[in-house]
Amino acid sequence: MTESTEPNVLFYEQGASWWWVLTGPASAVAMLLIQMSAGLGFQWLVPLVFFVLVSTFVAIQVKAARIHTSVELTPTTLREGTERISIDDIVRIYPAPEGNEEPKWMSARALGELTGVPKGRTGIGVKLTNDRTAQAWARKHQQLRAQLVHLVDERIPPETKS
Repeated sequence: MTESTEPNVLFYEQGASWWWVLTGPASAVAMLLIQMSAGLGFQWLVPLVFFVLVSTFVAIQVKAARIHTSVELTPTTLREGTERISIDDIVRIYPAPEGNEEPKWMSARALGELTGVPKGRTGIGVKLTNDRTAQAWARKHQQLRAQLVHLVDERIPPETKS
């Protein structure tokens, strides 16, 4: 029996689903049906071209999304896209924004190599060591926030009121 060397994953989002690649075969079937309804019969070249082009293009997009918009949280690291930061570098998790007022952390850089929080994701304000601020992000941001708060509070207990 072999032991797993992978750390315990507390939160994971894959970024994109490979199911989107089925748009290639769907486009080929659509073109075939268009040809048949136009009375042209079965001509395989156009549906084949649609199948190859759409499948290839979408597969490239899905692969890029799986690399650049995936999130993984373990007890020791947070990975946002290709950027990894140590949980020890996170000093505080800012509260979620309330009302119309935009918190200062929402203008901080997003973790990962993208220029901002990816579409469909919500930012989570994190204070890092050396007085830096950044935004972690996820689709299921409440779950990620809860896990991050738990990890940070476990390491740095919340201040007690005297």
